[in-house]
Amino acid sequence: MALVGGMLLDGYETAPIHHAAVVIEGNRIVAVGPASEIEIPAGAEVISTEGMTMLPGLVDLHVHLMILGHGEYSEWWPILDKAREEMMALSARQLLMAGVTTAVDLGAPLEILNVRDGIDEGRLPGPRMLVSGPWITRAGRQWPDWFQRRISSPEEAAAQTDDLIDAGVDVIKIWAGMTEDDMRAVVEAAHRRGIEVHTHLYAPEDMWAAIRAGTDVIQHAGSGGNPPYGDDLIAEVAHRGIPVVQTIAHRIWVYPATLEFPERLQDRRLKEDLPPDLYREFQRSFEDFHRNSYFRTTPRQIRNSEVAARQFIEGGAVIAMGTDSGSPMNFHTEAAWREISALVDSGMTPLAAISASTKTGAEVIGRGRDLGTIEPGKLADIIVVEGNPLFDINVLGYVRMVVKDGVRYK
Repeated sequence: MALVGGMLLDGYETAPIHHAAVVIEGNRIVAVGPASEIEIPAGAEVISTEGMTMLPGLVDLHVHLMILGHGEYSEWWPILDKAREEMMALSARQLLMAGVTTAVDLGAPLEILNVRDGIDEGRLPGPRMLVSGPWITRAGRQWPDWFQRRISSPEEAAAQTDDLIDAGVDVIKIWAGMTEDDMRAVVEAAHRRGIEVHTHLYAPEDMWAAIRAGTDVIQHAGSGGNPPYGDDLIAEVAHRGIPVVQTIAHRIWVYPATLEFPERLQDRRLKEDLPPDLYREFQRSFEDFHRNSYFRTTPRQIRNSEVAARQFIEGGAVIAMGTDSGSPMNFHTEAAWREISALVDSGMTPLAAISASTKTGAEVIGRGRDLGTIEPGKLADIIVVEGNPLFDINVLGYVRMVVKDGVRYK
């Protein structure tokens, strides 16, 4: 397969290649460069990307296949419980069609292992998935037991970590409410077996505890509407090189976007993907959405985010892209481009935001040798978007082609 004619952003923070060609053999990229300099093998399927932009498949480091954007969690769980794998498979397909070719799911019932494996085996369309299954927490009484493991001591935290790894998860997620000793017990148990730990955090004291405990990735920092973090915390995270996945768009950008254009809630892709009765239920859940529990404090969060969302970017931290996709009104069909757009709003250049959402994401999950950039030898994960994202980052919402592992899905 040869993609020919479009502008190429290869995932590095470097100048684009104009009128480029990318040659794929099997599932690997074998040649990249200006089309005038690349020999297209005889018999190759030649696909024109003229007038468009080619870039690496997006890497989303925070998704939730178990949720699809329904407006109220408490009303969604009984619906999901009747069709867990079916709903998660639908979410996975939506992510892939939106250009996400690799994703980390950080909270789901253990049935997600079947969905992950179905994708790996080619039975289901979706991004290649790393999954945590249930998260570990001391809190979370409001959530169903089937996607969390509640503990009351560091010893229980370590035991639950081992149990989840035995079940087959790829990463461990610590949810809010854990003590520093709890976190350290999880980290030590996971690291003994070569598994990384992601932490769900907002408060500064929790972040300091996670740093001391040795957690690998900090999730959500800057998205909870918290007041600005102290400079010492920002500097510590940046100097240690601890990756930060902010998920800043999922309330703070999505909420005002929906107030300005409520028609987005009737996205035709939702209507096409959901059974009619479920589509009607989604629309019902969006009525007076500003009153839903998820958005009760969003106006305050928006005010605080003007500083907090920028801090880690301006402080030089390692930033990767994650969306919390599936949270209320944060649909898998568009969460990635909204998050990348929010990173640009918060101070990143479009090129840096794209690199954070491709190259850096792959490096954070230890897949940088195979994924995240378009260059010879890498796995062929390539998307094509209509227009120039360096001029308008929002054209990432117009994904016209998706190639994952050398297979064209869209």
